[in-house]
Amino acid sequence: MIEFAPLNVPLRRRLQTAAVLQWVFSFLALAQCCLAAFVLLSLSDWWLLALLYAGWLWLDWDTPTSGGRRSQWVRSWTVWEYFRDYFPLTLVKTVDLDPKKNYIFGFHPHGVLVAGAFGNFCTECSGFSRLFPGLRPHLLMLPFWFRVPFFRDYIMCGGLVSSSKSSLSHLVSRPEGGNVAVVAVGGASEALDARPGALTLQVLNRKGFIKLALKHGAQLVPVFSFGENELFDQMENPAGSPLRRLQNRLQSIMGIAMPLFHARGVFQYSFGLIPYRQPVCTVVGRPIPVSQTPSPSREDIERLHSLYLQSLTELFEEHKHEYGVQEHEHLHFI
Repeated sequence: MIEFAPLNVPLRRRLQTAAVLQWVFSFLALAQCCLAAFVLLSLSDWWLLALLYAGWLWLDWDTPTSGGRRSQWVRSWTVWEYFRDYFPLTLVKTVDLDPKKNYIFGFHPHGVLVAGAFGNFCTECSGFSRLFPGLRPHLLMLPFWFRVPFFRDYIMCGGLVSSSKSSLSHLVSRPEGGNVAVVAVGGASEALDARPGALTLQVLNRKGFIKLALKHGAQLVPVFSFGENELFDQMENPAGSPLRRLQNRLQSIMGIAMPLFHARGVFQYSFGLIPYRQPVCTVVGRPIPVSQTPSPSREDIERLHSLYLQSLTELFEEHKHEYGVQEHEHLHFI
């Protein structure tokens, strides 16, 4: 039976739902719409505008790997406040961070649509600049998306940059400091396991960010987003199942995961692609001091990786009771 939303929902809650709806649309369909708009513009009487933009795209091609082009105005839009209040979304600071240093934030878990990472680090809705003055967050995203006309310019306004090695190196090698590279360590494949109650993190073989932290002397900071996996249900796709094999195959071809997720709709609560109204609390842990090692050995990487996993575990165990995680529940690394 379909459970419909009541008619007398306050306007503020309607606006919150609208804010999240546009975010889901931006995540799932805006890139395709931008690409279609560029093609139609190229075939219209306004083809000269498309040609001019193509020239601009060529000149601006390396910007996503050179720190991006953030816009404080876009990051401060009122719509993000409604987005924050829908869940609600909270950012928690455990210690002060020195703005003269560069940092790599390891964000966990990926979730389906990384709502916590986007809201906290691509907008000012949770007060990142107030909590961490002098720091500039950059969320790393697959390079593919920065090749889409118009869409690339929009997402860079929020501080999104390419997840290529050269992009991460550019951020954490700035001598003036103050850069934060936010890496969803589990990547797209972890999204295939994102469902309520899931505490499995794909991190054991993710060591590229560890190597770059050592190479550039960037401080490592574990970040855990409680509630991230509670936002969507997902079709059962255990390892080895036909669906999982198909998803893995598509990911190997296209580079992006395709989780078959569902939650609620706009006017009813039974099905749809709008996330559930579940609190998401993103806790930023203590930095792990890293000594710059221009040519780190395998032992150096393994040692720092083990220390990172230990710090992430301690962060989770220290705060899990505050956010509804049971005593017997623990992180599982694969």
